[in-house]
Amino acid sequence: MFDITSSKLLILAVVALIVVGPKDLPILLRTVGKYLGVIRRQAAEFRHQFDEAMREAELDHLKKEFDAVKREVRATMEEGARAVDSQIEAAAVNADPPRFGTAMPDAPPAVDKPAGVAAPLPAPAVSTSDVAAPDKEPDRGAA
Repeated sequence: MFDITSSKLLILAVVALIVVGPKDLPILLRTVGKYLGVIRRQAAEFRHQFDEAMREAELDHLKKEFDAVKREVRATMEEGARAVDSQIEAAAVNADPPRFGTAMPDAPPAVDKPAGVAAPLPAPAVSTSDVAAPDKEPDRGAA
């Protein structure tokens, strides 16, 4: 930004010492430092506000893109709903209404069962050899 070399800085310090004097030089440097701090804070605040404005502009751009996609999806959904409605109406118009006096097709009655309930299993067959006689003790082997 400023092209200040060490030789130029030394010349500036000597001129400031001569013009201001050694007595008031610390006060001058303190005041200059204070104003440089104020300028840096103002620059940082400006940079922060500028960055925030850029983010808002980017968010605004993203919001516009999102709204365009939303409109496109909504139009597609409405078009699909209209197509389904027209197909339902066409099927309703083309379908023959039931005629009275005609026989209904034979179909077994549907029994509604809950999905988790299974039909009862048949009882297992028990053979007579598996059942011990009541007056006889079971064989426990040789003792």
